Amino acid sequence: MPEVYKAKAELFRTLGHPARIRILELLAEQDRPVHELLDAIEIEQSNLSQQLAVLRRAGLVDQRREGAEVVYAASVPAVAELLRVARRLLADLLTDQASLRAELVPGEGGAG
Repeated sequence: MPEVYKAKAELFRTLGHPARIRILELLAEQDRPVHELLDAIEIEQSNLSQQLAVLRRAGLVDQRREGAEVVYAASVPAVAELLRVARRLLADLLTDQASLRAELVPGEGGAG
């Protein structure tokens, strides 16, 4: 298997956690200090630190110090685009599933 497929699989594994997706969505909007991420995501600080470490190792986020705060930023602008595409894809899939459900479940408009 070519290395590019392994690299893509690793990227998708990295993205495969809800907290990491939410972190990236927030950082795609703007750089944020840790306390803002904690408030927005509502997870334990230790869990947030773990998820940020995974994203840093993957090269998806950067950190910098501003005074006493650590501020995180999306390191690759294309992450925002990837998240938008994923949202559209999910919306399309859910629309297709709703159509299939309507065909399968009696009383929801399908011939059955």
